[in-house]
Amino acid sequence: MHNKIVKQIQKEFSQNVDLIIKPIKLSPLQIIYIIYLESVTGSDKVNDYILKNLSLLSGLKHKRLSDLKSLIPSPHTVVVNNKDEIEFYLTNGFTIVIDNTDILALETKADINRSIPESSTESSIYGPKDAFTENIQINLGLVKRRIKSHTLKSKSYVLGRKTSTMINMLYFDDIAEKHNIEQINRVLNSIDIDGIIDSGSIAQYFQLESKSNFPTVYKTERPDSVATALLEGKIVLLVDTSPFALILPAFFSDFINPTSDNYSLPNNINFLKVLRLFSFVVTMLLPALYVALINFNPETIPTSLLVNFAMQRSEVPFPTIVEATIMLIACEILRESDIRFPNSYGSAISILGALIIGEAAVSAGIVSPIMIIIIAFTFITSLIFTDQEVTNAIRQWRFFFLLLATLYGLYGIIIAIIYFLIHITETTSIKNPYFFPLAPYEKNYLHKYLIKNPIDKDLKRSPLLTKKNYQKQRRKKA
Repeated sequence: MHNKIVKQIQKEFSQNVDLIIKPIKLSPLQIIYIIYLESVTGSDKVNDYILKNLSLLSGLKHKRLSDLKSLIPSPHTVVVNNKDEIEFYLTNGFTIVIDNTDILALETKADINRSIPESSTESSIYGPKDAFTENIQINLGLVKRRIKSHTLKSKSYVLGRKTSTMINMLYFDDIAEKHNIEQINRVLNSIDIDGIIDSGSIAQYFQLESKSNFPTVYKTERPDSVATALLEGKIVLLVDTSPFALILPAFFSDFINPTSDNYSLPNNINFLKVLRLFSFVVTMLLPALYVALINFNPETIPTSLLVNFAMQRSEVPFPTIVEATIMLIACEILRESDIRFPNSYGSAISILGALIIGEAAVSAGIVSPIMIIIIAFTFITSLIFTDQEVTNAIRQWRFFFLLLATLYGLYGIIIAIIYFLIHITETTSIKNPYFFPLAPYEKNYLHKYLIKNPIDKDLKRSPLLTKKNYQKQRRKKA
């Protein structure tokens, strides 16, 4: 049997230079084959776990390979009954041991993981500093290091015909709602694709139902954010080879209120929450509001200020909308260059570019100084949002507001606001309302994410996320 299987493996991996096949003769009638991929397997582990212990087999009476399973100190040993599974184990760092009757797969994965880093996209002053890596087992360990409960369940999936990417779905069996678990399970089971390289590929499948440019899946690299979400009744997806976990359902309020808010005093954080909401409104509406007032409603501007604006624009040959569009596009290009350039000098280039372009544009009479101020303030307020998907969505809505303000003035802005509210209240995340807890209104979640209560008053979970374990804290007399 083993000759046929070995030849099949050689044929399937014929162009792979890292395939190692090592025959070992235990007796004149018994040959064992050791097979592994050198690129994903630790050669030292093959030697320590297998080669050094093969002498134990020669001392056994029946010399069955299955008897060696209990003698080899491998972290994970599997008896392979289906030869079609050999490819899966080989590509996942296992060593295949074959004799005439048995096939064993022994875990000998190479240590090709980076150490646990600090969070780079969700940095905070207070709170834990560790972040996820590209290894799903390490990521699962970072979560279970914080949550020590048997009710935390982990369901595994393997997606990708070519990549066979491991995905873990985490949830609390006694908290998470069954319909949310079933909805995520349905989406994952419907995916049939060649390869899953990153968690972002999975997130796009959950975005299809909403048809919105706002993200309906929350991506995080912080284990404490995952633990907090699980305790609220949400569901988390960990994807192998990706340092970002996916949290479902995700609400609009989640993207403007980071987990680090939980580690500060409520009175201080509530001011920041109001500031974030103000920044969100300003970064979308400010250019449109300026264009509407200048072109359609100049009487709303104080006379002295209006005269000042008119003097500044007297030498500008373009309409206000052209001015605003030129500067918005220039700033978007600078933002993209800042993201793509290496961290060591990316910010310096974007700042230098903004100064040079702004000064040169005013000197050349292409834009007015007030327009530079308007666009600069617009982009400063947008920097408060760290999620790239949220920033991209705000960018598109900003141009939509600007277009309607150019056509209809303040009436156009009102029409755009109504359309925006209709759009965002219709958006869902795995069948849950995206604008929750404002629409529909729910005070428990509102006091956690939009208006923070003192920790001793954070007693209950949201009924939208769980109905079977509503109480999460009970007051005790001191």
